[in-house]
Amino acid sequence: MNSRLDNAPLGQNTVYPTAYDAALLYPIERAPNRLALGTLPDWIGADIWNAYEISWLNSKGKPVVATATFTVPQNSPNLVESKSFKLYLNSFNEERFEDQSEVVARMRRDISAACGAQVEVELLTLAEQTGSVYRPMDGINIDDIDVEIDVYTPSPNLLQCVPGANDIEETLVSDLLKSNCPVTGQPDWATVQIRYAGPQIDRSTLLKYIVSLRRHDEFHEHCVEKMYCDIWRVCKPRSLLVYARYTRRGGLDINPWRASHAAQVDTARTVRQ
Repeated sequence: MNSRLDNAPLGQNTVYPTAYDAALLYPIERAPNRLALGTLPDWIGADIWNAYEISWLNSKGKPVVATATFTVPQNSPNLVESKSFKLYLNSFNEERFEDQSEVVARMRRDISAACGAQVEVELLTLAEQTGSVYRPMDGINIDDIDVEIDVYTPSPNLLQCVPGANDIEETLVSDLLKSNCPVTGQPDWATVQIRYAGPQIDRSTLLKYIVSLRRHDEFHEHCVEKMYCDIWRVCKPRSLLVYARYTRRGGLDINPWRASHAAQVDTARTVRQ
């Protein structure tokens, strides 16, 4: 399987499809990036993709519009490059289907095959939705900490625990996470939630660390895994969850989470989504 980014649709001029085509999905292996992270901790998690530009034709040729949520398990061998995902979804626009369940089955089959693992698909027409609300991610927002910052490349050495601190449980949130697409260089904005139990993390150093990813070129999923590994190794918590909700681009938002334990995450949209 070719996972080289120079062959990916991202960053290239593209003719949008006029017919359904599963081959548009472009898988990218997770393994090379994870190899760079060293020995991985035991974790669970998923990548939650929300798509807001879903359409197909019913059996009479009349368009149907919907939104979709795709949940990709973190242990899938591959993720899917985002522009290829958008092109694939757009390939449904002129395709006729008997009913909504047929669309779901087709998407589940194709995306699971590309990722190498079973992907959950939830499809909702607009009539089936009762009105979405957005809210801040749960936790203590640390962005108002008055701290001087001058490091904008990933620096896990910035992280510190409070000297002599007690073992605590807390959830911290920052809206200041920014990284860049490794192909186009475009900025990716996110809110990140860090839930842990263990030695108390110095919040000012955590904020500095989050901001240090500001010039980092990496996919959303890989950024979350890097943050998880850095916090796990430096701060040595007993349990950890890192969850980022990225701002929508091209009708898609990507929301990866990794945790050391069974966890539930809030899937409500943030104000920037």
